[in-house]
This record gives sequence, structure tokens and C-alpha cells, in this order.
Amino acid sequence: MSEQSAPAPAPVMDPAGAPGSPLPKELAGALKRDAAGLVAAIIQQYNTHEVLMLGWMDDEALHRTMTTGRVTFYSRSRQEYWRKGDTSGHVQWVKSVAVDCDGDALLVQVDQVGAACHTGTRTCFDDRSFAVVEGSRD
Repeated sequence: MSEQSAPAPAPVMDPAGAPGSPLPKELAGALKRDAAGLVAAIIQQYNTHEVLMLGWMDDEALHRTMTTGRVTFYSRSRQEYWRKGDTSGHVQWVKSVAVDCDGDALLVQVDQVGAACHTGTRTCFDDRSFAVVEGSRD
């Protein structure tokens, strides 16, 4: 990845989000984290609703995202935090954060500057579609 990384402690893995979580108690308790303490974060352009990418957050990354106005992720491969745009300039300005009904995914609406994908495309889903049989309500 070309984004700059910040040193990271191990992810908070308390499934209840109790002691040690920097998040508000209600939010920390609503999250259902994976075995590594992470939750999937869908990143969406706030005004067009275009899905830009998917990243992973632990409690600290979510806290940083909610309190700094910039999206912070937790890298599963490097096991460290990274903030979108620190090296590329392709910043994600936070507009809102919501948790889904099951607590196992986040929707982070952003104002994306430049490309969201590390390949240089606007979204991580550009030109990556497959042929399907389309369904119909009729």
C-alpha cells in the first residue's frame, strides 16, 4: 500500500466493547467484531451514494475516524493503522458513520478527494463487474 502508516497497538478485541474501548459505550456494545476485533467498513461517497471501497476498522480506527474528520483503517496484513490520503492526497473527509442492524458492518459516508482505490481508479469496483442474469420484479 502506498498510504502512510501510523504505529498501532494490537486491536481492541473485547466483544462487548467494555473497558479499553475508546468508543461511546452504546456504539462499542452494538459492534460485532470478527476474531481479530475488526468490523468491515463500507466507504460511500456521501452525495452520489457511489460505493468506493471496503476497509477494516477496530475500535481505535473507528474512534479516530469519528473524532478527526478523516477515515482511518486498520491494515490486516501490516497490522497497523493507516489514514487514507496521507501519502496519495486522496483524502476521505468523513460526513457520517452508521452501523448496520446486525452490528457487523459500518457505513462511512465521505467526501472523496481523487481516487479511492490504491490502483488509481475512482472506486475499488471500477471495471470489475461480472456478467449475470438480471432478475426482475415482473
